[in-house]
Amino acid sequence: MACLNRITTSPMTVNEYNSCVNQYADGVFRFILKNIKDEDKAKDIVQDAFEKLWVKLSEIESATVKSYLFTTAYNTMIDGIRRDKFTGDFENVKDADYVTHNSYSDVKEVLNEALSKLNEIQRSVILLRDYEGYNYDEIGKITGLSESQVKVYIYRARVFLKEYIGNLYQVI
Repeated sequence: MACLNRITTSPMTVNEYNSCVNQYADGVFRFILKNIKDEDKAKDIVQDAFEKLWVKLSEIESATVKSYLFTTAYNTMIDGIRRDKFTGDFENVKDADYVTHNSYSDVKEVLNEALSKLNEIQRSVILLRDYEGYNYDEIGKITGLSESQVKVYIYRARVFLKEYIGNLYQVI
């Protein structure tokens, strides 16, 4: 009976890979999309993460697949963000992108705007914690941060969000 409850530590099979695609693709996509707000880039990043998993299929244990996928997608996203920063076109920057509007009637819209104002790492850890439900240790493994660093970034992000959003009654 105990053998049925143990987590396997053998390399993944093709059937397990296909199951992982069905089980984790949507979650990884949502996480990346919330961070970069570009559906096409998010799809590319998710596809890249699953391609890397496929290449390392015989090396990855089925028990660590979810963490591997989120970590790979996160690192690919960060690489893309860094690459895009150096190729940005400063002639086409709109002032409206940097103006804060305090008269919204949609709380979700306000929250999404507030999330977009966070720096990359704060946005990532807050999304992993509050949207995807990861614990501090898992977030640390995905992002390469210590558990205490994760807690600090989450705290700072929440303080910023609270100050940015202000009193919820003023929003509604």
